[in-house]
Amino acid sequence: MKHHHLSSLLFFLFLTLRSLTPTSAACHVDDEAGLLAFKSAITSDPSNMLASWKKGTDCCTWSGVSCDNNRVTMLSLSGQPDKPTSYLSGKISPSLSKLTFLNGIYLQQLRNLTGSFPTFLFKLPNLKYVYIENSKLSGRIPASVGNLTQLEALSFYFNRFTGPIPSSISKLTQLGQLKLGGNLLTGSIPTGIKNLNKLTYLTLERNGLSGPIPDIFASFPELRILSLSSNEFTGKIPASISSLEPKLGFLELGHNALTGQIPAFLGNFKALDTLDLGHNKLTGTVPKALANLTKIFNLDLSHNQLVDPFPQLNVKGIESLDLSYNSFHLNDIPTWVTSSPIIYSLKLANCGIKLKLDNWKPAQTYYYDYIDLSGNQITGSPIGLLNKTDFLVGFWASGNKLKFNLESLRIVETFKHLDVSRNLVFGKVPKAVAGLDRLNVSYNHLCGQLPTTKFPASAFLGNDCLCGSPLAACKKA
Repeated sequence: MKHHHLSSLLFFLFLTLRSLTPTSAACHVDDEAGLLAFKSAITSDPSNMLASWKKGTDCCTWSGVSCDNNRVTMLSLSGQPDKPTSYLSGKISPSLSKLTFLNGIYLQQLRNLTGSFPTFLFKLPNLKYVYIENSKLSGRIPASVGNLTQLEALSFYFNRFTGPIPSSISKLTQLGQLKLGGNLLTGSIPTGIKNLNKLTYLTLERNGLSGPIPDIFASFPELRILSLSSNEFTGKIPASISSLEPKLGFLELGHNALTGQIPAFLGNFKALDTLDLGHNKLTGTVPKALANLTKIFNLDLSHNQLVDPFPQLNVKGIESLDLSYNSFHLNDIPTWVTSSPIIYSLKLANCGIKLKLDNWKPAQTYYYDYIDLSGNQITGSPIGLLNKTDFLVGFWASGNKLKFNLESLRIVETFKHLDVSRNLVFGKVPKAVAGLDRLNVSYNHLCGQLPTTKFPASAFLGNDCLCGSPLAACKKA
């Protein structure tokens, strides 16, 4: 009898559960309508990113859509940089305002989304995270952006926005990330940005911003990444940057018009991974205090007006170093570079180096991608060094006294840039150079018939007896 009651109970539960199971799309009708309107405004989807977005199916199962209690809370669509067809063309439909439970919108690497600032964002009361990156949105960022006070992250990284950064952005006091890099913004940084004291990530690089960098950084106790590179900033490096010392990992101020000296307080930045001050108008010596930066991986001081002496650093393992085009006279490649087990990019052009390259024995050569030793007084042969590299992309060494047979150079598949012009290179030009993107072997002692390449005559001028296209035809014996 008990068994009979149990069977009846299980059957009743089965019927109850079945009645609770939705027979139509589980997501809310407004969410489905908003997403389908977004899809209809897309004019090209060559990788079928939105193929699963079909009317009458559960939109919570659609690609890039996440739900909570059958309401869409996140929209995340991302192209892949290595797949040229993974993009979307069209406009962002304002109907996304129907997704009133949306917490985050991530439209990244889609490349071809156009239109102006997406004003539907103002109608989404639960929205906290906006990442609309690597597309073609344009026009001005409206002053009303200051109404998005609930946002914790705002990124329009790499679009085409113009005009100034609205001062109203100072109202977004919950922001942890503000990423407006890679646009066409102009004017100065609004000083009200100092109100954003929760920022961990501030990136305004690759714009047309100008004027002095405001001295407001004491307001950012949590800042870990500061990138203001590739703008038109003038004046000195602000003293208040010193207050970022406990946590800052990335300081990128390169490609501006900054003047004055490198501040010694940078030596206190024990957490610093990357310091980029290259391509400015900085003067004086490099502070000895930088010897304290034992954990730094990427250091770029190139293209300034810095002078000797260059301090002995105590770096444990540098990944990329660029000291090129200052007024240094290093004589040798620094020992902390030679001993680095992880270096992949070494650029010491015009640094007063006088060594014989055969005698330089770096701890690691396998991972080298980029080596630039142009404009020094280096002798010997690079073959022993270069033929040990398996991932070399570029080697630049013009204007030295290197002497080696070009035919003995191993040209690996990754190798794309070779400039050994104005040296003492001899032998023939090997056929393998045809796989390079750029080549300059002019003003050496090369001889013989040129292989078929795409390079202009200027790549081969000034040699002893090279002939064949694009130079004069070879003389018949």
